[in-house]
Amino acid sequence: MERRRIGQTALEVTEASFGGAALGGLYRACSREAAMETLQGAWDAGLRYFDTAPFYGFGLSERRFGDFLRYKPRDSYVLSTKVGRLFRPVPDDQVPDHSYVDPLPFALDYDYSYDGIMRSVEFSYARLGLNRIDILFVHDIGAYTHGVEKTRLHFRDLMGSGLKALEELKRSGVISAYGLGVNEVQICLDVMREAPLDCILLASRYSLLDRSAEAELLPLCRAQQTSLVIGGVFNSGILATGPVQGAHFDYRPASHDVLDRVGAMERIAAEGGYPLAAAAFQFPLHEPAVATVLTGTAKLANLTRNLELLDIDVPEKEYARYRPYTLAQELA
Repeated sequence: MERRRIGQTALEVTEASFGGAALGGLYRACSREAAMETLQGAWDAGLRYFDTAPFYGFGLSERRFGDFLRYKPRDSYVLSTKVGRLFRPVPDDQVPDHSYVDPLPFALDYDYSYDGIMRSVEFSYARLGLNRIDILFVHDIGAYTHGVEKTRLHFRDLMGSGLKALEELKRSGVISAYGLGVNEVQICLDVMREAPLDCILLASRYSLLDRSAEAELLPLCRAQQTSLVIGGVFNSGILATGPVQGAHFDYRPASHDVLDRVGAMERIAAEGGYPLAAAAFQFPLHEPAVATVLTGTAKLANLTRNLELLDIDVPEKEYARYRPYTLAQELA
C-alpha cells in the first residue's frame, strides 16, 4: 500500500488507515475477539497506521490496540492517540453515557493544559502497554463539542500551556508529531494562525458531500505543510448506504435536503458505473495535503468491503460532477 509523509516529519503512513472508535464499543458492543479479528484483518490488508483515543470506550480501545500491536515490529507501524480528556474511576451506575456500549468504569474531565496533557500521555502509555506513541492529537477542542463559551477557556489553556507540553514531548522524542483531532474547521484555523501543527485528524469536513475544509483550511495546510488525516468519509453513513430511510448525516438523521443531494450523487455514480461509496472513500486522496483516510469498524467484513472500494476505478474527472450537490459551508 502506498505511503504518504506526515508534515515535515520522518513519519510515513499508509494511504488507508484504521480508526479505533468502534473497537471501544461506539453505538454497539464489541467483543475482544471481534476487535482482535478486525485489527488482524487491517494488518493483513497492509494498513500500518492505527489511531485510537482514551475516549473510545473510556480506555477500552487503547487497551485493545496495545494488546494487538505489542508483538508487532515497532518500526513497522505508526500509532496515534489523543489528549484532552482525563478519566477517573466511578461506580458502575455513575459511568456517563457517551454512546459507548460496555465502556470501562470511568468518568471524564476535560483538560487541555500542560499538566493535563502530560498526565493524559502517561495514562495512555499505561493503557497501551507500549513504549512509543508516534502522534498525539488534541481531541475535540472546539465549539462542536464544548460550545462557544467553554471553547474559549479550553483554547486559552491549550495556547497558554498545552502546546508547550506537546512541543516538549516532540523535542524530547517521546512523540514524533502532534496536531488536532476534531470535527470542525474553525478551531483548526484558530490554532494554526497562532502555532504550526504537523497534522490534523479532521472528521466529516472534507468529504464528497461536506467540503467545509476546502475554502480556507486546505490552502493553509498546503502553505504550512500540515498533513490531514481524514475520517468520516461517509458522513455518518449516508455516502455508503445512499439516501435510504433512516440514513444518518453528521451523527443525526439526514435532512430532506441532504437526502436529495445524496440521491443526485448516487445517480452520478450509477451513470459512471461505480458505487458512490467508492467515490467517497477515494475522494480525499486526490488532495496532496491528505496523508491518509481512516476507516473504522468492529466487523472484519465491513473493513474488507471498505478496503475493496480502493480498487474500484473512479476517474478523477468524475469528481467535478459532484460539486453542485456539495455542502460547501460548515454546518452549525
